[in-house]
Amino acid sequence: MKKVRVAIIGLGNRGLHAYAACVKLYPEKMEIAAAADISPERLELTRKLYGLPESACYPSAEALLERGKIADAAFICTQDRQHFAHASRALELGYDLLLEKPISPEVEECRRLVELAEKLGRRVSVCHVLRYTPFYGELKRLIDEGAVGDVVNVQHVENVIYWHQAHSFVRGNWRNSGESSPMILQKCCHDTDLLVWLLGRRAAKVSSFGGLYEFRPERAPEGAALRCVDCPVRRDCPYDAEKIYLTNPGTGLLRGNTGWPVDVLAPEPDEPSIRRAIEEGPYGRCVYRCDNDVCDHQVVNIELEGGVTAQLTMCAFTKRGGRDTVLMGTKGQIIANLSEQMIHVLPYSGENYDVDVRKLAHDLSGHAGGDTRLVEDFLDIVSGAPESPRTTTLAQSAESHYIAFAAELSRLQGGRAVDMREFRE
Repeated sequence: MKKVRVAIIGLGNRGLHAYAACVKLYPEKMEIAAAADISPERLELTRKLYGLPESACYPSAEALLERGKIADAAFICTQDRQHFAHASRALELGYDLLLEKPISPEVEECRRLVELAEKLGRRVSVCHVLRYTPFYGELKRLIDEGAVGDVVNVQHVENVIYWHQAHSFVRGNWRNSGESSPMILQKCCHDTDLLVWLLGRRAAKVSSFGGLYEFRPERAPEGAALRCVDCPVRRDCPYDAEKIYLTNPGTGLLRGNTGWPVDVLAPEPDEPSIRRAIEEGPYGRCVYRCDNDVCDHQVVNIELEGGVTAQLTMCAFTKRGGRDTVLMGTKGQIIANLSEQMIHVLPYSGENYDVDVRKLAHDLSGHAGGDTRLVEDFLDIVSGAPESPRTTTLAQSAESHYIAFAAELSRLQGGRAVDMREFRE
């Protein structure tokens, strides 16, 4: 297979640290031909890390795309509301695309991009990385082999760690649905995609309830300041920026973490740069006094074709992250925990047994091993290899978005059930 020359458009956490880094894992399959970002610091870091000439580094997506087709494929990793413009232009130029989710925050743009990709015959792989994890691959195998008979109901929970909510969805880029996407689309199109894929069924009806409970001015502790560094009550606040980015085990720079989330505050984080970001930037704001409006808790009820039902819960009030999935079938039950990489199979007849996914795969880093496997699959397809069982078309990936759009519509309309056949049309 030929080596795929890639243009990476958008050098945030996903573009720079999740996808560009794959060139070191798959040097025989991937070459970074060009990169673009509006941040000079991130562009320079990319140039140094991957040995790019200055002529291959562009100050914006538009500047790179103006050059025409200069690579085999493009990785679109810009902000949510930029995806459609950048992806559609890249398709017109002849690129195959690895497209960060969501496809677009606008349902009509999703439809138009699907039509454009089909018209031009281009490959577009949406970054639904959880499909590519060994964990969900094993869960899919058990379902398809009938380990618990026919699955009749699924209970699926997306546990958003409390500080992750504060970082990404209160202070960060995805805090405001008008500027980015609704929470149920941005965060949970992974989960709606998983439900459709695992069960092999499309949604028939969707309803949803939820809202923004905690991160509002009226919920602020008495005496809270506008910024953490000035706050007299910060000691007792779990959302204190200094705790999250400097002192917390697992996330704090001073506890040895130089990756996510601190590398979002500074491309090459050190104590002075992180303290400066906390003092001056958006990640040091009081979580009760930001311009956020996305949900911090939401439930989605789904009736799938054939009468199967599923419930998706997203909640930001958790200390343990990851996803929990309970499948109830005609011949047994499965309880699966992504964080622990454990799948417990409880047949009604016969002995219970466990599947420890850590014994089945050697690399579970980066979204439980999904990041690198997604990129490898995309590179192989662009090189002409057969599609894998996890590979989807853009039209198939769009189904997860339609469920999320319908859920948000239902939530805003008081939980009205949305007929998905009418919604798709």
